[in-house]
Amino acid sequence: MKSKLLHTPEGVRDIYGTEYTGKLKLQEKLRERLHLYGYEDIQTPTFEYFDIFSSNIGTTPSKDLYKFFDKEGDTLVLRPDFTPSIARCFAKYYMGETMPVRFCYTGNTFLNTSDLQGKLKESTQIGAELINDAGVDADAEMIALMIECMQSAGLTDFQVTIGNVQYFKGLCEECGILPETELELRDLISNKNYFGAEAILDSLGVSDEIKHKILKVTKLFGSVEKVKEAGESVTNERSLSSVERVIRIHEILKAQGLDSFVNYDFGLLSKYNYYTGIIFRAYTFGNGDAVMKGGRYDSLLSSFGNPAPAIGFAILVDELCMTLRRLKIGEETKREICLIVYDKEDRASASKKAERFRREGKKTVLLCKREGLDDTDYREYAQKMGYTLME
Repeated sequence: MKSKLLHTPEGVRDIYGTEYTGKLKLQEKLRERLHLYGYEDIQTPTFEYFDIFSSNIGTTPSKDLYKFFDKEGDTLVLRPDFTPSIARCFAKYYMGETMPVRFCYTGNTFLNTSDLQGKLKESTQIGAELINDAGVDADAEMIALMIECMQSAGLTDFQVTIGNVQYFKGLCEECGILPETELELRDLISNKNYFGAEAILDSLGVSDEIKHKILKVTKLFGSVEKVKEAGESVTNERSLSSVERVIRIHEILKAQGLDSFVNYDFGLLSKYNYYTGIIFRAYTFGNGDAVMKGGRYDSLLSSFGNPAPAIGFAILVDELCMTLRRLKIGEETKREICLIVYDKEDRASASKKAERFRREGKKTVLLCKREGLDDTDYREYAQKMGYTLME
């Protein structure tokens, strides 16, 4: 029983020592970058009413939520995602506001899934949300900010992939695919299950021409030339408008000298069905999964009674930390803590010395000598803890 008490449940872990110090420093860098763009901190509850994340809002499936009850019998959930919480908060406190509002946040999310393949069920996110701006400049700002966050983390070899879910929606509409089937296909394609998507289309008995049009979306990735090719593959206004928007974003990023960091993928979709337009993810060498992801969700706030266009992104801090360690990016975090070992009779002078160090901004530990220990023991202790032993 005692042995079991020492272990954490599956999907969570302890983070301590220099690893945790490094994580905190990374979070500080990222938050500073968001603040430089005028994003202001917001804190939402760790748990919310179940309806905030219900399926009709288009967020996490019910089976993947950590659910529990309060004393009144209401169903509560640990937040799996920040965006619906911030949408709720905006609807409550900014009713009637028509000018842009910028939020940023830091906190943990919780997913109760059994198919995470070693991923954490509790993970830290830092993110930004820009509400009340439907313009293409807002899209470009978010992508530029994501690029700068990657650079702030110390990464140089990375790509931000940009898509637009309206392209796929318009294509399905053009081909007569019903909304329910569109969601199913979207889920399969977002998980790169192309054979599953083909099987769905075969079961519907659609023509080879329609099947080819739908599945071709999985091949529309690469440079801006692929964006232009995507526009030549469709005739419906919805898809054509989505292509035009992506091209305009490309032009803005190119003018800012950031176009070398981006590529395009119209097969880039999301399990979150609240995304309505531009969608983007950041990838880096050494990690097959995105370390940052986001998109436009212009319909989500209507669910909370305060319609407003919005766009945002989240940084998956734990994924980013693991990537940085794997790539050996950044210097190893040192504790930089002074250790003063003193005899009982020297307690007053040792305390004054420690006080002076602390006024100078030096982290300082005081340790009264113990019977049976000598100078070698204290040197070994200092080395083990990463302290600097003061003579």
